[in-house]
Amino acid sequence: MNSNTLSPVQARAAAGATLTLLWERIGQHGDMPGFTRAIGAILCAMRGEDDAQFNMTRTVLSDPVLTHKVLRLANSGMYAAFGQRVSTVSRAVLVLGADAIGHLALGLKAIEDVAGSASSAVSAHAEMEKAVLSGVVARQIADAGLRGDGEEAVVCAMLHSLGRMTVTYYLPERWAAMQAHAGQGLEEQAAPAVLGLTLEDVGQATAQRWGLPRRLVESMRASGPRSAGQTGADGDWLATVATLASRCAAALWHDDDRSRATLRALAHSFGPVLGLQPGQIMGAVDLARGAAAAQLSLAPLAKDVAVAPVPTVRAALARRIADGVADMRQAGGSARPGQMVAMALETIYQGLGFTRAVAFRRHRQDARYVASMGLGEDISARLPALHFDDSYLPDVFHAALASDRVIFIANACEPQFRRRLPAWWSASLGQARSFVILPLCRNGQPVGFLYGDWVPDLPQPQLDQQQFAALNELRAMVVASIAGRRA
Repeated sequence: MNSNTLSPVQARAAAGATLTLLWERIGQHGDMPGFTRAIGAILCAMRGEDDAQFNMTRTVLSDPVLTHKVLRLANSGMYAAFGQRVSTVSRAVLVLGADAIGHLALGLKAIEDVAGSASSAVSAHAEMEKAVLSGVVARQIADAGLRGDGEEAVVCAMLHSLGRMTVTYYLPERWAAMQAHAGQGLEEQAAPAVLGLTLEDVGQATAQRWGLPRRLVESMRASGPRSAGQTGADGDWLATVATLASRCAAALWHDDDRSRATLRALAHSFGPVLGLQPGQIMGAVDLARGAAAAQLSLAPLAKDVAVAPVPTVRAALARRIADGVADMRQAGGSARPGQMVAMALETIYQGLGFTRAVAFRRHRQDARYVASMGLGEDISARLPALHFDDSYLPDVFHAALASDRVIFIANACEPQFRRRLPAWWSASLGQARSFVILPLCRNGQPVGFLYGDWVPDLPQPQLDQQQFAALNELRAMVVASIAGRRA
């Protein structure tokens, strides 16, 4: 027996020891519980029905880093076909779909947790960035082949490197042993002897442990070129595109004359089974190189990237409101009323810096106002208690609805004013210092309202005339959407 190989019994023992150590290391870093919750929330949002799009919006918004990445992807060259700037997650979900955003979020969150928790180890960061680059390549190849499942190809390609990423960070001593065994860049060859299993096996085991969808896990395998016409099942196509994208990303990472020759060889060998000409694959790779340099700012591909000045908080909030209103204008002709309400809720939540934002709908048959969706701290647990009768009472909510005017309460803690606040608000939202009510009225009759508040530890909020004008335009668009649906 070759001293560099393991017997089947030795390999099984080594594999079990490797995975046990890997799970221990992941547990020590404390990333798994948070990641598992995020994965569960994303999967639940993807499985939703009528409110799936808002569930996905809320899930993405709960993670600022994920919010930034989803918006960046929605505005990147990969999705340029939509032709318009996307400024809110609600709009991104509307134009891309909840499933597409869900797949993107799954892949991005997986990579973010591995790389974000990593130390400054060069290997771990390099593997993460190559994974992101492979996703860009996969998107362009899917577009070249006119495939409709490009989003899955992006995620599958990124996850192809999951085994390499987990080992470089969580098991750096094993990674060093693999390099010593076979040489840098040839770690895959040494994995069975050092780990008892391949890097592909490590990636799939990690993905299964994280609860990723079976279709994605099954695509995380190497799938080399086959004879022309042997296209196989969709899963084979995803695995093949992901394999090609990963190999192209590894070549692009070095971006020299030798890598160009490698890319040409890959294009010729993979082209027939994907139904693409070598020139189409090379064109897709060139587009990916440009998209990565312009959009993803990967270190070897983008140099001297200018950093925009950071705006003041007030200016940034004003821009968010303006951008959100612009998104609603663009979507107004095609969005359903519920989608418009979701965009409006996100716009005021982000644009006014609310702690919580809630949309209430009037149920005429039950003679009640009921909270239908919300964003912010612990809002999901509070929603069931947020309801009240629609018969008039002398409180600030009924007064706002009767007047059909935006109401801004700067100090809800003032003793005289608190007497005008209803019991349902005091019980569930009474921690707020300030809040805003945006009535939604059609032909003088309330159909619902939007609510947002700030807690006492935030700076004293202020609203100017420009913000009031934006809020009035926002609620007018929501009401127009509702009126159009009922016409």
